[in-house]
Amino acid sequence: MHSGRGGVRGAIARYRGRDIELKTPAQLQAMRRAGLLVATTLAAVTDAARPGVSTAELDAIAESTIRAGDGVPSFLGYHGFPASICASVNEQIVHGIPSSGQVLADGDLISVDCGAIVEGWHGDAAVTIAVGDVPADDLALSAACREAMLAGLAAARPGGRLTDVSHAIQESCRESARRDGLDYGIVAEYGGHGIGTSMHMDPFLPNHGDAGSGPKLRPGMALAVEPMLTAGDPETKELADGWTVVTASGRRAVHWEHTVAITEDGPWLLTAPAEETGAA
Repeated sequence: MHSGRGGVRGAIARYRGRDIELKTPAQLQAMRRAGLLVATTLAAVTDAARPGVSTAELDAIAESTIRAGDGVPSFLGYHGFPASICASVNEQIVHGIPSSGQVLADGDLISVDCGAIVEGWHGDAAVTIAVGDVPADDLALSAACREAMLAGLAAARPGGRLTDVSHAIQESCRESARRDGLDYGIVAEYGGHGIGTSMHMDPFLPNHGDAGSGPKLRPGMALAVEPMLTAGDPETKELADGWTVVTASGRRAVHWEHTVAITEDGPWLLTAPAEETGAA
């Protein structure tokens, strides 16, 4: 929900980033605790994702891991979503609902999106997991998406503009497509977002566009950076369940995400695993 600022003044405030939640260093540390729990959960799900395992089983692992870490699943019950993770398999792009009937097979790609709340602060991240022996082009697609995410994270620096992140994602995708000799589509309808005391906050972060626009990036901001790429045409459609988004072509899709804090020292990856430094 918006803060109530309307008209021209409200538009200017949003452009300058004045409506974007700024966190103190202590509050970012609290977000880091939520981010570490998300990282631990995604690691547990990744370890369990193999042929013969259902996405419902992965969801149960995720919920158990989050609650064991004194967290609350962000997704469970969010606008009625019935699970603790989004589990999107093959042509599913995002918001796949875990199911006992969705059993992983050799050669599948599964994108797992996970959120956790710890003491009122949110962490949000996603990984794409290769199940068994996955075709080389699909692995290249996933690698291109992860590289695009990392490029976007690296652009999340104080003094820059929001669409510097968008542009970095876009250009990384284009360079990967040239390098790989493949056609990668950037999903335009969905993108990243602000995060902190709520999971989805201003600003919306497009995954494509020109640099130099949007709110100025300031220390204390936190963003979920999450490109979604498709093999070929990025046109999407939503299934009858009201959640699952798939490629219109039926070709495969991937999704990678990290939560990043903008600090005076540069980007800080709040959802990086504990063994990593947390810097982009």
